[in-house]
Amino acid sequence: MRELMGIAYFAICAAIAVWATRRTKTADDFFVAGRGVGLVPFAIAAMASTLSGFAFIGGPGLVYGIGMTAVFIILPAGVTNTLGAWVLGTRMHRLGRARGLLTVPDALAARYRSPAAQGLSAVAILAGVIGYVATNALALGVVIDALFATGLGPGIWIGTAVTLAYSVSGGILAGIYTDVFQGVVMAVASTAVFLVALDAGGGLPAITRTIEAADPALLGPWGTRGAMTALSFFFVFAVGSLGQPQIAHKYYMLRDLARLKWYPVLMTIAMLLAQLLFVGVGVAVKALVVRGEMAPLASPDDATPQFLLRFVPVVLSALVFAGVAAAIMSTVNSFLSIGAAALTHDLPRALGREPIRQLTIGRLWTVVIAVLAALLAQQAGLLVAFLGILGYGLFASTLVPALAIGLNWTGATREGALSSIATGLALTVGLEWLVWSKRLTVPQGITVTGLTLVASLLVFLWVSWLTRGRAAAQLDDEVRRILEDG
Repeated sequence: MRELMGIAYFAICAAIAVWATRRTKTADDFFVAGRGVGLVPFAIAAMASTLSGFAFIGGPGLVYGIGMTAVFIILPAGVTNTLGAWVLGTRMHRLGRARGLLTVPDALAARYRSPAAQGLSAVAILAGVIGYVATNALALGVVIDALFATGLGPGIWIGTAVTLAYSVSGGILAGIYTDVFQGVVMAVASTAVFLVALDAGGGLPAITRTIEAADPALLGPWGTRGAMTALSFFFVFAVGSLGQPQIAHKYYMLRDLARLKWYPVLMTIAMLLAQLLFVGVGVAVKALVVRGEMAPLASPDDATPQFLLRFVPVVLSALVFAGVAAAIMSTVNSFLSIGAAALTHDLPRALGREPIRQLTIGRLWTVVIAVLAALLAQQAGLLVAFLGILGYGLFASTLVPALAIGLNWTGATREGALSSIATGLALTVGLEWLVWSKRLTVPQGITVTGLTLVASLLVFLWVSWLTRGRAAAQLDDEVRRILEDG
């Protein structure tokens, strides 16, 4: 059954790719879906590309291990969707239409009249993209191995090939509508497994009583890691979300800006449905282990797989595995498009060259990035682990100040933007490497991403204040009107 579900899923992706390929004629089609995406597919695609496999595998494992502390990772969802639409949505969309922008670094170049800002942000984005694609290629290999018993290595290459089949041919247009299908699968699977989890645990009151008797802190307001860690998670995932290019980039694609006001509602509902499994499986498995109905987990990440194998009907289990594959492939497609755009469009412009043959070259770079990520994924937890940790922090520390604040403050300067991007890039790579290699230990409750984001924000504000006399001359009148009108 799982094999048939996997084959059916890949067949649907192939059909969407064929349809999208016929509509992909220009670089605009390939990188920004022809700027013609409706609100509902826009919101579902944004949800699908945000969550990846973490909501299905890593999330329940975190809830199992640290309880309510992990919920503060997803708690900002109700805030960030509104904040993103308010802070970025309208300005990104209007800048994109006025200047024909294709990428997030394009927006920085337009805002600060700075090819250097475009190039430096493209380097940061490319580093994060490779990390995200490599970790998700590894996760996809695990899922395909579970479905077809291929082995991890062949599973990575099969998953990469399937993702490339629609990413290369249809670009982001194929990705958007594959994301819609995948997002629906994720929401349905998550809701169904949540209900099964509650039933298997004897209902929410029974689950709560069982866990509180064994480990009261787990379901306490801050979880087992305490208030500092919980609030650090909330800060990083609330503010840091404003720098995630796979979301910011999609604002260019929305067909009707007037409908953006409904985006926060749709996005929040979609994410809440998709995250039911995140919490439900985590607490249900914890209760089952405490009661002796499941063996203690060798690893918290085993929570979802073990629960699916023991308590979930085969058909639903197959749907969840397809949902995991859906989530992963959604994320991979988004990042492949962003990475290809950085190499095809942003870096040439930063070096003073006008990009040529962007559709063809973009497709070639998509293949190169995917193959490189698949090769890195073969390392299975060595370099890949470091790159995966690096991605979110890089996006947050390098893009949040220059992009999110810069599009809302006419006093921001080119020097402030370049300084903050360079600070975020250097500190994130340096500190994450030191922590990952165990050469540095940060205090409990403090995250490297939180530290680098705060440092980047402070540098941006300080340098912009020092160079405030140059702000007016660095801002085109057209861009100023867009920033001031919102």
